[in-house]
Amino acid sequence: MDLMKYVTEQALILIPVLYVLGIIIKNIPNIPDWVIPWIILMVSIVLSVLILEINVQAVIQGILVAGVTVLSNQLVKQTTKKK
Repeated sequence: MDLMKYVTEQALILIPVLYVLGIIIKNIPNIPDWVIPWIILMVSIVLSVLILEINVQAVIQGILVAGVTVLSNQLVKQTTKKK
């Protein structure tokens, strides 16, 4: 399954933005790790609505982009993790 065919071209810019935001949030000591994906999701939906206007498609794009971002982070982390 190719996730990228479901993400619109306008929303693709959010993936690296959210990835960097996740790295920044990770370095804030008072924020627990389990909260980071929720913050990424909320920011992603808000930014998608700003880019694509307020509609259901923008919310869906925000959810998809957040999913791709978190999945990408986990793939990098799990692949480079030392045993």
